[in-house]
Amino acid sequence: MAAKKPEAILTFAYEGLDRKGQKTKGEMPGKNIALVKAQLRKQGINVQKIHKKANNPLAGLRKPKVSPMDVAIFTRQLATMMKAGVPLVQSFEIVAEGLDNLTMRDVVLGIKVEVEGGNSFAGAIRKYPLYFDDLFCSLVESGEQSGSLETMLDRVAQYKEKSELLKQKIKKAMKYPMSVIFVAIIVTVILLLKVVPVFQELFSSFGADLPAFTMMVINMSKWLQEWWFAALIGVLGVVGGFVELKKRSAAFRNFLDRTALKAPIVGDLVFKSTVARFARTLSTTFSAGVPLVDALVSCAGATGNVVYRDAVLKIRDEVATGQQLGFAMRQSGIFPSMALQMVAIGEESGALDSMLDKVATHFENEVDNAVDGLTSMMEPLIMAVLGVLVGGLVVAMYLPIFQLGSVV
Repeated sequence: MAAKKPEAILTFAYEGLDRKGQKTKGEMPGKNIALVKAQLRKQGINVQKIHKKANNPLAGLRKPKVSPMDVAIFTRQLATMMKAGVPLVQSFEIVAEGLDNLTMRDVVLGIKVEVEGGNSFAGAIRKYPLYFDDLFCSLVESGEQSGSLETMLDRVAQYKEKSELLKQKIKKAMKYPMSVIFVAIIVTVILLLKVVPVFQELFSSFGADLPAFTMMVINMSKWLQEWWFAALIGVLGVVGGFVELKKRSAAFRNFLDRTALKAPIVGDLVFKSTVARFARTLSTTFSAGVPLVDALVSCAGATGNVVYRDAVLKIRDEVATGQQLGFAMRQSGIFPSMALQMVAIGEESGALDSMLDKVATHFENEVDNAVDGLTSMMEPLIMAVLGVLVGGLVVAMYLPIFQLGSVV
């Protein structure tokens, strides 16, 4: 069932008198005029004039997206405000004013209106499921119920920051080689379409047979000139089909997850990042007072890999029957020995959340080192790819010129 879309938050400009009888004016977000008037009355303002502000006609043309890092920044700033003793509603106002992302600012102001209307903080953010997942909402709800919301927000902020930093490290490892290879392909296509035909006309006056390598490149150029549109449609079709298949087919996503773990170069990076996410999520949820069985359910979805998701759900079933977490993890056969030993020590000493935090930190550092190593290893490989693509075309075009002396 699709999530209900939250009501739009409007902005109203008002003029009135404060408690001292002095004129005051300003702006306030709200769903309608009646609610805004009620909020102003609570603040001791007697409203004389109020009207809805006209929306900027250009504002809706390109509405910025809310990224997970925007949510992490919001959580960190809100935790800082509450630790300083600022009331929750006022903290929303201060944080919203400092946000650069206008969409995120509207979300924060919408949450503020919900909380002012009597809704809980957890209930308010549940109305924005695109930005706040179930784990985030559950942790906030746990903090509200235990009376330690500022502490819980600090933990959630730390969790979001470390999770996003881990994702950025992995993207960094993939972004550089993919961008360089993409540029190399574009340059190769331009050479085949624009440069090779010029050399082809020059070679036609030689009156001699061309080298096989040169003929192969010329034939590739002829084919691309004739069928470039079909080739472009084919590439776009493959990319679009891959994206749609990944979006709609669970079996295909599961196949990709299993393949990623077995990949010769990237597999180790995926393995370490998955273990780090598992340990970080379980540490955060367990330290927040969430029962271990329920915490494992949240961890299953946070691992981001079907192999570990299924394994964690099986571990959860075994823990629910009375088995120790460390023994259940060992039975799965997919966790490293270091993580298993740390979990066992944590269970024996009663400091499982602390040990899981150390496991997460260790594997996050391992991911960082793996990214640096992968980047260093990819640089010569990229140079080789560029040499084969671009250098090969240049050599193919100059081979007949090198043999020109024998023709003459």
